[in-house]
Amino acid sequence: FGSPADGDFEKEFLDAHNTYRQKHGAPPLTMSRELSISAQKWAEKLLAANILKHSDTDDGENLFYASTVDKWYNEIEKYKFSRPGFQSGTGHFTQVVWKSSKELGLGVATDGRTIIVVGQYHPAGNFTNPGYFQENVLPEGPTTPAERPYSE
Repeated sequence: FGSPADGDFEKEFLDAHNTYRQKHGAPPLTMSRELSISAQKWAEKLLAANILKHSDTDDGENLFYASTVDKWYNEIEKYKFSRPGFQSGTGHFTQVVWKSSKELGLGVATDGRTIIVVGQYHPAGNFTNPGYFQENVLPEGPTTPAERPYSE
């Protein structure tokens, strides 16, 4: 079993991230072969164990049973930009748009019934210090710093 992401899916995954990141003034991510190998290994372990839990990577990580950058991003509905910081139920969204993350890795594993998707990010996002959230999770809007509600 195991099904490494094909080039089309990888491009779709990267493009979806970068579309959302652009809305929040974060630079585009690039695909990392190293992160993708790590994410693939972890996706296959999760599928074999039939569980969904984070690995011990020092990089950022999002997990899901089926591909869905859109679902991760939709956590924006719960995120309160007026109170930057870690907020329950928003960690996937904040990692997707985390401004200082530069690289993305993708792992996909399936047994024909279940699909597990692992996204790994470097450098990792979601540092618990609220100041980091204010600098890295920007509200949707203008792409120039002078036009944003708070500076970089």
